[in-house]
Amino acid sequence: MLDLPSFKAAAVQTCPVFLDPDATCAKAASLVREAAAHGASLVVFPEVFVAGYPYWSWITDPVSCSPWFERLVRASILLPGPEIALVCEAARECGVHVIIGVNERSPVSIGTLFNTLVFIGPDGAIMGRHRKLVPTWAEKLTWAPGDGSGLVVYDTAVGPLGGLACGENTNTLARFSLLAQGELVHAASYISLPVAPPDYDMAEAIKVRAMAHSFEGKVFTIVSCSTISEEIIAAMETLVPDARARLERTSSAFSGVIGPDGRLVGEPLIDAEGIVYADIDLSRCIQPKQMHDIIGHYNRFDVFSLNVDRTPRAPITLTGQAETRPSPAPSPAPAGDAADTPAHP
Repeated sequence: MLDLPSFKAAAVQTCPVFLDPDATCAKAASLVREAAAHGASLVVFPEVFVAGYPYWSWITDPVSCSPWFERLVRASILLPGPEIALVCEAARECGVHVIIGVNERSPVSIGTLFNTLVFIGPDGAIMGRHRKLVPTWAEKLTWAPGDGSGLVVYDTAVGPLGGLACGENTNTLARFSLLAQGELVHAASYISLPVAPPDYDMAEAIKVRAMAHSFEGKVFTIVSCSTISEEIIAAMETLVPDARARLERTSSAFSGVIGPDGRLVGEPLIDAEGIVYADIDLSRCIQPKQMHDIIGHYNRFDVFSLNVDRTPRAPITLTGQAETRPSPAPSPAPAGDAADTPAHP
């Protein structure tokens, strides 16, 4: 007997504590507890919520923004690490699933960052991570491309769960790779981007992408987008005098939930801060698939094929056993200087 879960999802639309990972993770933990108190079993946070988006790359030149890149590196985190542990503890305490975007620092390079989605289970353990495959446009000044190892759908109590970051939700093959693994709940994390071209409506674009994925795959999509705080605007005004006018443009943030028919479930948030809640019943995914099941009977796998390389990429592959050498014996101290010579460990 097929038994599909029903649950409440929460999409958070708010700003980080800019370039402060400890404070931002503490804020996220508080919001997890708030959402759980309202009955949420899944809480989705924005793209690179910990601890901010590199808006400087969109409003000035690469040389001028280089010091800000260093600030972002210093505010990035390792996985696992003490900052994300605050969010993991809140997930464990409340028994909820959490998806949150972070600036992830490479464990072997202080100059390489990844735009990463972290998937946390209700036991507080990190289930996995997805590094954004292709940084978008000016983002290439900040993030390295991820690999296919994070294109994973997680088998959870709220259903088969996957997610992508921002512009990846326009990548048809990335989306299909998750659907083909059985995804029924999709998290789409975004940032508010008012500095897009003048005729580009960011909020509408986010909604259209989510509706397309839900309608094509017959799945639920939970969209979480960040907002731009006064703190961020003031920081960017130190770079360019018209930063405020450019960053206060409206219709730049959209958060909400889309059903398997491509329509909104409840009311979304546009620009304002808050949490969107929606009741999700995965049994609603069944009937629409009778018409179009693009990962099943409504496809031609004899005509089309998709190969996904999920090999993790590393800067070096080490084989064999490292040679160990005995520590050299300490050199005798010169006569009369023994008290001033530090001991060897």
